[in-house]
Amino acid sequence: MTDTILDEMKASINEWFDYIGDKDVEGIAKRTSLQVGIHDYALLEYAKGKISVTDSELDFMSPKVKNRPGESAELLSEEQVREQITPQLALFMQQKLNSLQHSALINYQFTFWGRFRMQGGEVKLPILEYVDEMKKEQLLKRIASYIQTKLEAGKTPTKPLETFFLSRHLLDEGLFPDQDAGRIISIFDKIQELNKGNKQQLAEHRTKIVNALRNWVEKKFLPRYFDIQGTQWNQKEYTRKSDIQLESTEQGPIELLLYTAVAIIKYEPAYSRSKGLAFLERAVELGSIRASRFMKEGSGTLAKEVVYFRDEYVECKANDVFATVSIAIKQEAEESYARAIRFICRLLTQSFPKSYQIKLKSSVKQFLPIKGLAKSGTHRFFANVMEYPSLHPMLEEYARVAMEQFEWYEDTEGEKNCMPGSYAVFGLGLADQSYFALVEDYMAAVDEEHQSVQNFFTAAFVEQHGVNAETMSTLVACLLHGTDSMKLKIKAAVEEEDNLRLLLDKISGLQQYEVEHIVYILWGGVDKLRAVAAKAKGEKQQLLSRLLSAATG
Repeated sequence: MTDTILDEMKASINEWFDYIGDKDVEGIAKRTSLQVGIHDYALLEYAKGKISVTDSELDFMSPKVKNRPGESAELLSEEQVREQITPQLALFMQQKLNSLQHSALINYQFTFWGRFRMQGGEVKLPILEYVDEMKKEQLLKRIASYIQTKLEAGKTPTKPLETFFLSRHLLDEGLFPDQDAGRIISIFDKIQELNKGNKQQLAEHRTKIVNALRNWVEKKFLPRYFDIQGTQWNQKEYTRKSDIQLESTEQGPIELLLYTAVAIIKYEPAYSRSKGLAFLERAVELGSIRASRFMKEGSGTLAKEVVYFRDEYVECKANDVFATVSIAIKQEAEESYARAIRFICRLLTQSFPKSYQIKLKSSVKQFLPIKGLAKSGTHRFFANVMEYPSLHPMLEEYARVAMEQFEWYEDTEGEKNCMPGSYAVFGLGLADQSYFALVEDYMAAVDEEHQSVQNFFTAAFVEQHGVNAETMSTLVACLLHGTDSMKLKIKAAVEEEDNLRLLLDKISGLQQYEVEHIVYILWGGVDKLRAVAAKAKGEKQQLLSRLLSAATG
């Protein structure tokens, strides 16, 4: 029986090699000198005669489970798996890999795992750890050359693909068993320095670096010192291993852990910050003094004058780790708020997290006249600033710095989520039509799938300014980026002929589904608009029919 099963497993392995070989592997590897091979992992699974070989446990592209004619569906014993199956598979795979030594199909190292359903349950075990010493030496030379010529002596931007491979190589203990954390960090910093001229490209390089670091922390470093269990919503619980101690808390791998945590907090989206904080907490548990200081004072990557300001008017303190700005108003005066706004604007231009919150100490407690907004310290701060008209231009400057899609004020959640800059934009939009253009720019950046406070503003907007020639452009922007749950009592006003003409003019150029969305908010759907149009007469009927046509395509 085992001979038959082994033959079937070998046939599946051959099929997998045929599958991954059906591509221009040499062309792929030539994209960068930092790639000597493509594949470095395979997993064979066996359960009651069903066999599959894939690139990883989450591989959805490789050939799927096979049911071979005449195969045995019996369960194997653990003795058969360990003493007969895996040694033979290891020998077979070794021969396959030896035959591919000069091919870019296989990386310098290759790990072959097996997962077997046995009579006593399931077992997953390594079958073969393979290293091509020639490719390894070749790769090490290429890495050294790249660092010397492209980074240390480099003066021009580098390619994100190169950073993708280099960041993983530097953290690969198979290539560099004695990791030099200081050198690795300096190389990552150099990559960012060379690419700082292009914001989008810099962000791409940072993503490659952070992903490599996060992978190293989660799969290599933390498992040495913590037992890790997954929980609901993909959260992890870490339990410190009592029998393993870290020799130095201030050098080596712990520095890479801190660097990773700070990079996630600074450069990754808001939803990743909890991961960065979790890494910092692990560093504290490992005894890192710097990690404890980061938790209290911030990462230290921003200049002291950027994160702290104090005078007779106000005291401002920022912590980029927790993304908080603490503001204590000593004198309730225009100048106090002006200095606080300048402090925040400078922060946001110095890589401080866009998703942040304000912790405010002030004797004045007021909020914007908009129902549904979170009554938070951040909201209260900007509502207080709105009381000083001479600060309104400064508020617009702040809003344009702060607005960033997929970022959120940290003291809001659920239906009260709002993008940074929201309170300033809403206050200014209600105060004066000179800020209507700001409102329209804000709406264009809103992620309506995860934010609905724009609905509350739109209701307050039409109540404040009405429906007319001055407001129609802004109103259409609000409707376009509002959610289906928006409730407005303006149908009668919109159905006035002058306003219908204005509406038709402003929706010109929009996609059919966008017009349909606006119609749904105003009338409850195209069927209801059709009923209104059928009852109308004269030019009003023609205008409504044109609107209906635009909404139905």
